Amino acid sequence: MKDAFLAVVNPAAGGGRSRNLIAPALERLRAGGICVDLIETRSCGEATQIARDGYTRGYRKFIAVGGDGTSYEIVNGLFPRDPSAETPTLAFLPVGTGNSFLRDFTDRGAEHAIEALLARRSQSCDVLRLRHSGGLIHYINLLALGFAADVAALRARRFSAWGEIGYQSAILISLARLRRRPFPLRVDEQGEIDGRPSLFLTFNNSKYTGGSMLIAPKAEVNDGLIEYVRWGPIGRVGLIRNLPTLYDGTHIHHPLAERRAARRVDFYLDEPVDVMVDGEVLTLQCQTLDVLPASLKVVV
Repeated sequence: MKDAFLAVVNPAAGGGRSRNLIAPALERLRAGGICVDLIETRSCGEATQIARDGYTRGYRKFIAVGGDGTSYEIVNGLFPRDPSAETPTLAFLPVGTGNSFLRDFTDRGAEHAIEALLARRSQSCDVLRLRHSGGLIHYINLLALGFAADVAALRARRFSAWGEIGYQSAILISLARLRRRPFPLRVDEQGEIDGRPSLFLTFNNSKYTGGSMLIAPKAEVNDGLIEYVRWGPIGRVGLIRNLPTLYDGTHIHHPLAERRAARRVDFYLDEPVDVMVDGEVLTLQCQTLDVLPASLKVVV
């Protein structure tokens, strides 16, 4: 097995800033005795194949150089895998962009990530596995349906080049269209199918999304559980008034909100819906969500 980290670099991350910022970061790591090999991605989704090929070639340690999307692609290159195989390690270098998963451990971004690598500091991490009508995906941050996915999908499809203005525009349009609809599911194979209308549902492994939104304040990355957060059919005025609570985690105390820890979620969707998974927008007909406990090591 190779002792080196394989750094998978998304040169487009942070508006192209990552390519300029990676060199000094790598210099610090190599000066600290960390051996790093580097491959740049050339297209969306390529990090998945790079990670898969790297694991086959003997790499067991990887660095996601980019944002949430780069980490998500690498995870899906490392999974599914033989449960008896050596556990892979994932580190992060969010140069030029953000990383919501890393925010569970620090608000210092790349600097903290470099320090963690130099200190050889890691811990176990669960991986969440979603079966859908087209196959399997794996993630370490969150899966969102409803309003959060609506905003992300609109931004990706119409305002992707607008930066923060595009994000705010997507929020305003989604507020105007505000849809509160059922996403039928059953948790831990208990009780009746829950078909209540919801503003959004999230299925979390870590606490944060969107950089600083504390969507799942009770989540733990290595407890072997899915943190399920639901917000019921709140209206526009109520949503606007309560938006700040999504950033401090107090939204879970709203009368229309609820959260619970689960090991399995079964979905009963009639058709594919837009979902947001670790910052990526997909259209999936979700079927079953479960947990692969402690199946990844993360350098944090």
